[in-house]
Amino acid sequence: MKPIDEPLSSLREADSAFHLRCGRHSLDLSFPRVMGILNVTPDSFSDGGQHIGLDNALRHAERMLAEGASMIDVGGESTRPGASAVSEQEELDRVAPVIEALVRELDALVSVDTSSPAVMREACALGAGMINDVRALEREGALGAAASSGLPVCLMHRLGEPQDMQRAPSYDQPVESAVVAYLAERVAACDAAGLRRHRLLIDPGFGFGKTIEHNLRLLKYMSALQVLELPLLVGMSRKSMIGKVLGRPVEERLSGGLALAAMAVERGANILRVHDVGPTVDAVNMAWAVLQEGCETPLNKEKTS
Repeated sequence: MKPIDEPLSSLREADSAFHLRCGRHSLDLSFPRVMGILNVTPDSFSDGGQHIGLDNALRHAERMLAEGASMIDVGGESTRPGASAVSEQEELDRVAPVIEALVRELDALVSVDTSSPAVMREACALGAGMINDVRALEREGALGAAASSGLPVCLMHRLGEPQDMQRAPSYDQPVESAVVAYLAERVAACDAAGLRRHRLLIDPGFGFGKTIEHNLRLLKYMSALQVLELPLLVGMSRKSMIGKVLGRPVEERLSGGLALAAMAVERGANILRVHDVGPTVDAVNMAWAVLQEGCETPLNKEKTS
């Protein structure tokens, strides 16, 4: 594995090997991609209830794809701090029609944001191309369901559950070291279950069991996660870390989020999971042009096949 203090330029060159087979789609991660968030929930922290209804969800996804999103992440269970759990059937009822329509009508690469084995299996059957699990396949049956799906899976770090994860979270080591250790354990568990490394991505889990100080340090030293040699997905869009630093409500956090997105790209992020696709694509392209010392940006290249 590469030393964590390797120069960022070398780490970025290493990223060029990442290429994911996502069902019918192929995802080239030799340059950063933007993932558009599509919450079909009534209680998500920034857009709860806005995209309920199949037509609303489809139109929003269509806009995000037109703005440069390489994939759409569909979630039917809010994981914001303090969120209540939903039943497996309720989550299925929310996401299944949307996934089916996105695949059928837009031919979109769809990621399903779920921890539920039943939702993973159904999403796979409906044509989803990726599984994104905030619980890193710890829920009973999730590891087997993900392994048998044949799809890439994103494993996220968290401390606790949504109901209690922000009640004075603490770590007995630097937060970036704790994140690396946890994700390394989950990668090993996946490998033992037949879910090989070439199908895995990792997410440091900004805002999931972390104070504002933890979040800021985690981004500052995020290149430490390169030691795992896996594609890195990052989600900081509109999160409270922006609000607490800048004193901004959810609807005024775009500028702060763009700054974080550019910094994440510099520190090795391969996928940015965001609400505001168009502005983030511009920020990513600008950051990438600087890192590459040239004008060729993701939008100048071929999109997801």
